[in-house]
Amino acid sequence: MDINLVMEGEISIITINGRLDAITAPIADKTIKKILKRDCVRMIFDLSTLEYLSSGGLKVILGAAKELKRKNGKFVLCSLSNFVKEIFDVSGLNSLIPITDTVESGIKQMGLRHIGQRAMAR
Repeated sequence: MDINLVMEGEISIITINGRLDAITAPIADKTIKKILKRDCVRMIFDLSTLEYLSSGGLKVILGAAKELKRKNGKFVLCSLSNFVKEIFDVSGLNSLIPITDTVESGIKQMGLRHIGQRAMAR
């Protein structure tokens, strides 16, 4: 598993590559909590390269969503593979967490528009 962070204006875009399972979830949790300790109130998870998601990995994602809700922030999941999307559909979590097809649409979901390399508030 590999986690990459890109800042687009005030949005933290986190890409998780590989497997988010019982072995890698604690590492991901620690990394994401470090990001959340900053003044992060808008977060997008780009899951386009996530190959596998276990219940431990799901807990990491839900923990981030819960923390952002506590901060009155916004959280969006983007670019889910069919396998990962099915997990959210079957669990019913797709009704609790916004899911979009692309990072660009995730930025729009947050009420921002994407201009070049910056996300600007409307």
